[in-house]
Amino acid sequence: MTKLLVVVCALAVLNCICYAKELSRCELVTALRAQGFPEDKMRDWVCLVENESGRKTHKKSPRNKNGSYDYGLFQINDKYWCSNTSTPGKDCNVTCADLLTDDITKAATCAKKVFKRHGFMAWYGWRNHCNGKSLPDISKC
Repeated sequence: MTKLLVVVCALAVLNCICYAKELSRCELVTALRAQGFPEDKMRDWVCLVENESGRKTHKKSPRNKNGSYDYGLFQINDKYWCSNTSTPGKDCNVTCADLLTDDITKAATCAKKVFKRHGFMAWYGWRNHCNGKSLPDISKC
């Protein structure tokens, strides 16, 4: 039984890796526009995503100091925002696995909720690399 569990887990990890996507900057802009992100903050969102996840939809952070993890394109934290069970929950009413898919709809909806409550300051990637700094050029997108 243990060997079967190991094989199933290995296949699940390979499945995630095979379907993981790294977006180009313009693909990211297109996806964010499709999700209704405001154009006047688009460069901030692009900077945030580039510094949080490297534009990778499948990114899961190493364990944070408080024992939590960050998930997906926007690196949304599981302490308050997503559930680590198979049942959607916490403030975004999603599973953390929902935030790791190439369909960024749930991740985008959750990121907007985080932003509505805390602004960009909720993300260290934005604080440290975007706040008051030169933002990415998206003029060709």
